[in-house]
Amino acid sequence: MNRDPDAWARLGRALRESRERRGLTQEEVAERADVSKKSVQEAEAGKVPKSRMPYTLAPIAAALSWPAGAVDSVLDGGEPPGGWRDVRVEIEDDRVEQIIVNAMVRATSSTTSAEIRNAAKIALDELRRYGYLPETDGEHPNGLS
Repeated sequence: MNRDPDAWARLGRALRESRERRGLTQEEVAERADVSKKSVQEAEAGKVPKSRMPYTLAPIAAALSWPAGAVDSVLDGGEPPGGWRDVRVEIEDDRVEQIIVNAMVRATSSTTSAEIRNAAKIALDELRRYGYLPETDGEHPNGLS
């Protein structure tokens, strides 16, 4: 079983977004899945289970019209049903700061505008690598290259 906290957090965000996109409450999903509201809350919280895959995940996913295997696919890094286009990314400010500071340290020694642009590119690439920003086709949306 996948024990990566980032993968479980992604799954939780995807489940919550899928529920919200369908206009359902946690109570309604719980009722459809025949599980407790707490099970839905725990699934959306994205916490790594202590021992085994929670048996409630499959019925919750099915209640959201996810196909069989979608939970494992998301945990393995795949896109959730419907994609990520509507998922609101939540990232702690200190994590953003850490990524940007690390990028600046790697990219600069005596700072020039070109180095700052390079540092910004590195920061954006790191945010994409961790799944906080969507992947691009090679062109950065803000014009950095």
